Parts: sequence; structure tokens; C-alpha cells
Amino acid sequence: MQPDQFNEQLTEQFERATQWLKRVLPKLVPIAVVGLSVLWLSSGVYSVNPGHVGVVRTFGKETARTQPGLNFRFPWPFQQADVVSVEQIRRIEVGFRGTQRVQEEALMLTGDENIVEAQIVVQYRVADPSKFLFRLREPEVALGAATEVALRSTVGSMTIDQVMIEERAKVQDDARVFIQRLMDAYDSGMVITEVKLQAADPPDAVRDAFHDVVRAREDKEKLINQAKGYQADILPKARGEAQKILREAEGYKEKRVLLAQGEASRFLSVLAEYEKSRAVTRDRLYLETMEKILPETDKVILDGDVGQRLLPLLPLGTSPLLPTTLRPATEPVKAK
Repeated sequence: MQPDQFNEQLTEQFERATQWLKRVLPKLVPIAVVGLSVLWLSSGVYSVNPGHVGVVRTFGKETARTQPGLNFRFPWPFQQADVVSVEQIRRIEVGFRGTQRVQEEALMLTGDENIVEAQIVVQYRVADPSKFLFRLREPEVALGAATEVALRSTVGSMTIDQVMIEERAKVQDDARVFIQRLMDAYDSGMVITEVKLQAADPPDAVRDAFHDVVRAREDKEKLINQAKGYQADILPKARGEAQKILREAEGYKEKRVLLAQGEASRFLSVLAEYEKSRAVTRDRLYLETMEKILPETDKVILDGDVGQRLLPLLPLGTSPLLPTTLRPATEPVKAK
């Protein structure tokens, strides 16, 4: 095919295509406009999940809030919608990120001029979506700075022992109140739900020595508690024994007093009888005394003639040489 013929055919096809476009284009433009309009309007449909709130802005200004479900706004550039969770508990970390320590945030000075490395976690939720979105450029950055300020202020008012051991809960509570006060002053729309002090330790260079001191103090407290426990155990027993001895002494005292009083009463009664009849009373007392003494002794009754010899001087009750017939009977011999 010659070049002239090819050019003619190409020109003819181009003219045909031009004629076709002229016939079809007026019909396609309305369809395309309608399709694009539908797509543009459909981009204004958005969903708000449970626990979230939608904030609608018209030309940058907040004009409405939407609740969970399907919602519609006019597409860009007329309106925009920001969906914010108001139930999610969020958190930030100060002094560390994951497993990495951030020394410039963690190192701080205590009230007794010691250096401590503190790491803290702050949990919060969004209470006012509008303030959270529009009052602060970067809310979490502002919260991190406020947390660092609050923690340094709280730690700076305590000793290192209070921060690390004695009053960790107070550090958390004071820091939470301080952070909330700062975020309210910033009008941030955030509520601090919890502050957790993850770690509070001395710097690495003196950590081992400090832990030795802490262990020594713990041993001291342990020994003191053991001593107090021993004291609490032994003192009641000693008091009980003392009370027991006192009661026994009082009982013995009462017994002796009563016995003495009885003896005195008996003596007085005997004395009264003695005063009435001294001879009879003296004989009666003698006989009563003999009745008590004689049954407890061995008695041998001898004839008067025998009594003048050597035999009465022998220990008749115990001598093995004495004939059986001369030994005293087991039962005492009563005189007739």
C-alpha cells in the first residue's frame, strides 16, 4: 500500500470516530454526571460503632454529633466526620516504651536530693470528643508532658524511701490528681482513670548498694516483728502465771486466816470452860492429848517388880534379841 492511500484511510477512520463521538457523547455526559454524583453522595455515608460518637464539621466548624449506626454527611468539601471512641481505655507510657527505658523521662530528683528512676503508665478515656479533637493539637503528647510534670512534682516532695517502698500508692494517687488538674486546665476532654507506677529504682550505678540497704532494713523490720510477736506471746503467759500465783496466795491466805480464826475460837471456848472448872478441864485436855499421842507409839506394860531391874532400859520394841514372848503385841494392851 502506498503512503498516500494509508493516509487517506487513516483520515477516513478518524472522521468516522469523530462523527460517532459527536452522536454518542451528548448521551454519555449526563450518565457520567449522574454516576459521579451518586458516587460523591455515597461517600457521605459513614458508620459509627457502639461506644463511639461522630463529630460532624461543616466547613471546619462543628455542627452536629451522631450516635452509633449508619449516618450521612455532605461529602467533602462541605462536611467532614470524625468518629471518636468514648469508652475505650487508652494508655501512655512515661519513662519507658515497651521494654526500652527512656532515661531523660525516667530520671528525677527526690525531696531528700537522691536520684530515682521512675516509670509510670497512665490510663485515660475521652469524655468530650469535641475538646479532645479541637482543643489540643496532639492530645497524647500533651498528656505525656503533663504526666512527667506531675510525677516530678510528686516525687520531688517525698524521700526516696517513700517513693520506692513506703508510699508508692500515695505517689500514684497524687500523680493522678495532679495530671487530671492539668488536663482540665488544658480543656482536653480527657478523664484519667488510673495511674500505675511500674518501677521506682535508683540508677544502675548505685542500684545494688541501695538494694542491700533495703534488704538490711527489711531484715531489721523482720527481727523487730519477731521480737514483738515473742513479746505478745510471752507477756500474756507471764501475766496469767502472776495472776494464778496471786489467786493461790489469796486462797492460802484465806485458808490460814480461817484456820487461825477457828483455832482462836476453839481456844477461847476451851478457855471459857477452863475458867468455869479448871481441874476437870485440865484432866479432860490431858486425856484427849493422850488419846492422840498413845495410839501412834509402841507400849509395853510391865509388872512393878520387873520394872526395878535392867529390862525396862532395853529397847523392847525394836531389839531382835528379845524373845518373841516378851515382845510387845501388835495391838496395844489396855489397862483394866
